[in-house]
Amino acid sequence: MSGPYIKIAQLKTVADFRTRLEALGIDLPVDEDVLSTESGSPLAQPIQIGTRTVGNRWCIHPMEGWDAQRDGSPSELTLRRWRHFGASGAKLIWGGEAAAVQRGGRANPHQTLATADNRHGLARLLGELETAHKASFETTDDLLVGLQLTHSGRFCRPNSKQLEPRIAYHHPLLDEKFGIAADDHGVVLADDEIEQLIDDYVAAAGVAQDAGFRFVDIKACHGYLLHEFLSARPRPGKYGGDFEGRTRLLTTIIGRVRAQFPELMVVVRLSIFDMPPYRTSQDIGQPMDYTGLLPYDVGFGVDHNDPLTCDLAEPLRLLGLLQELGVAAVNISAGSPYYNPHMQRPAIFPPSDGYLPPEDPLIGVARQIEVARQCKQAYPDLPMVGSAYSYLQDYLPHVAQAVVRAGWIDLVGLGRMVLSYPELPADTLRGAAWQRKKVCRTFSDCTTAPRHGVVSGCFPLDAHYKQLPEAAELLEIKRTLRGG
Repeated sequence: MSGPYIKIAQLKTVADFRTRLEALGIDLPVDEDVLSTESGSPLAQPIQIGTRTVGNRWCIHPMEGWDAQRDGSPSELTLRRWRHFGASGAKLIWGGEAAAVQRGGRANPHQTLATADNRHGLARLLGELETAHKASFETTDDLLVGLQLTHSGRFCRPNSKQLEPRIAYHHPLLDEKFGIAADDHGVVLADDEIEQLIDDYVAAAGVAQDAGFRFVDIKACHGYLLHEFLSARPRPGKYGGDFEGRTRLLTTIIGRVRAQFPELMVVVRLSIFDMPPYRTSQDIGQPMDYTGLLPYDVGFGVDHNDPLTCDLAEPLRLLGLLQELGVAAVNISAGSPYYNPHMQRPAIFPPSDGYLPPEDPLIGVARQIEVARQCKQAYPDLPMVGSAYSYLQDYLPHVAQAVVRAGWIDLVGLGRMVLSYPELPADTLRGAAWQRKKVCRTFSDCTTAPRHGVVSGCFPLDAHYKQLPEAAELLEIKRTLRGG
């Protein structure tokens, strides 16, 4: 079941789509016609990011495929995905892949590594992407590609499907949801381990630069370690407590990387707001009971008295700090796919560890677009990328063009959509026919698969993945979950 909501595919015209937005009380700009480069598309305009001119306003978000080799080097599936990024037509590739800075910090045993022994693998990924881009668009002069650096923190699975968490602090609800005992102090990173982690981030940035990347993304989103530190008020010592303490890990890494590698740009993908975790369920999603924690002191960008709503005071303060530190751009995201997926990546069909959406997914899309608009208004000189557009499906280009035209955001990022329809940016900019059969319908198989140790990809729409043995494995997993 997918809930009582009208599917985007049922809305046959822009007028139908607008009518649906109005019925939901959503104020979102929607252009009637999608323009090509020749007809003056706002999405075709270049933008300056740091020292680089980026050729258009399309961005590809980092895509983890759970498909690298055990040593972190790319498999053919990894290389294929990066070739698709290169041929997509997007001129900003935001991190390409979430690459772990420590083996123990991997989200799965097949995550890419940003370590010295994988420098060749990273260079190969970049080379494949640039070759594909040049073959399609003749030049890479206006292409900007970076590498996302990460530690998975609470969601580390470096050896198997079994969690091996390393956390910033004991979060009562997240500990309960993911089976972490409140008295298990060994899972909390000690300050000396954090000092080593900082060194590893800096070393990973050097590896990325040596491999040819123009920037690194210091990932602080989606419930992973650096994001979790932003809410670590209960943590004692210099990496918790007040705003300066909770942001110290992120800002120290940025400062160290910029000092050691001044020619390497630093960017940040940031969960600008969060919500309490939701319970896994076959029914309409419900948050875990947070009433006993009010005022809610274990979130970032949430109202302490009503943590289901945003409070951007601290996030905006952090954006100002990042700008002062010389961060070249920020990618605005929200929440976590592990514990509140409906607001992080809105979808009508939930992943296996999710729940039926408690709101029309269009509301979740509009929430992220509006919050990103507020961030952009606050810091107009800081280039920003917006997230959560994939659920717009057939009307993604209409909204993307409109929000860039209106100055709500500088660039529009594509995540799941690029797995099924990698040519979307190129098709849009050259005025090509819309390939409706490739449009992501947010079936969430690309999330359900890796939750069960299967490679991630678009099994419903990508013919390459349909014929893989893993397609049958995923089908059986879903059948078992349904009790079939």
